[in-house]
Amino acid sequence: MDPEFSLLVVDDDPGLANFLQLELECEGYRVSRAKDGLEALSKIREAAPDLILMDWGLPDLDGVSVCRRLRETGVSVPVLMLTARDEVADRVQALDAGVDDFLSKPFAIEELLARCRALLRRASGQTNDQTAPLEVGNLRLDPLSRDVVRAGQRINLAAREYDLLLYLLRHANQVVSRNEILENVWGPNFFGDGNVLDVYIRYLRQKIDLPGCNPLIHTHRGVGYMLRLDE
Repeated sequence: MDPEFSLLVVDDDPGLANFLQLELECEGYRVSRAKDGLEALSKIREAAPDLILMDWGLPDLDGVSVCRRLRETGVSVPVLMLTARDEVADRVQALDAGVDDFLSKPFAIEELLARCRALLRRASGQTNDQTAPLEVGNLRLDPLSRDVVRAGQRINLAAREYDLLLYLLRHANQVVSRNEILENVWGPNFFGDGNVLDVYIRYLRQKIDLPGCNPLIHTHRGVGYMLRLDE
């Protein structure tokens, strides 16, 4: 693994934080730590990491509140939330705040490392070596800068939202099945709730369908989705 990747572990449990730091450093990552949400925000402002591993239950600002603040200020660093919560309502709340992935406690370290690798691949653009900008109508995505612009307005996307839009753009005017999207955006080892795709499609629509602009993402019920411009 590329030793240049920097990870921030945010957890108030020193035992778990020590364990995660040792395991991640053994994988070649550079690891820093924060014990609460305010310290995490301060460290991210100083030098944004490539990935954040964050506990939900922090002593001051909880993990969801930290993530929400990051997204509101345009910080798109992927966030892997570590939590004992597993209710649908909790997951929806976290996804709405901009969390990219979940790992339920207790977890196997092998799964945590695999999820870290997947998030870092997606965030660094290693899932596809095509670098030419993609355009549909007045929507433009630049894979090199990761800038997304529609009708001259820059759009801030979380890492997973960006990956989903990139995949749809690379298959513009094609119907892509739900399984194809989940396998290529969430990874072949994704075994979570397929409804997460519907949640992210809704997020994308809310962000890219600006007032006065035609909808771009179209649902093909029972099949999947297509990104196309209807004049």
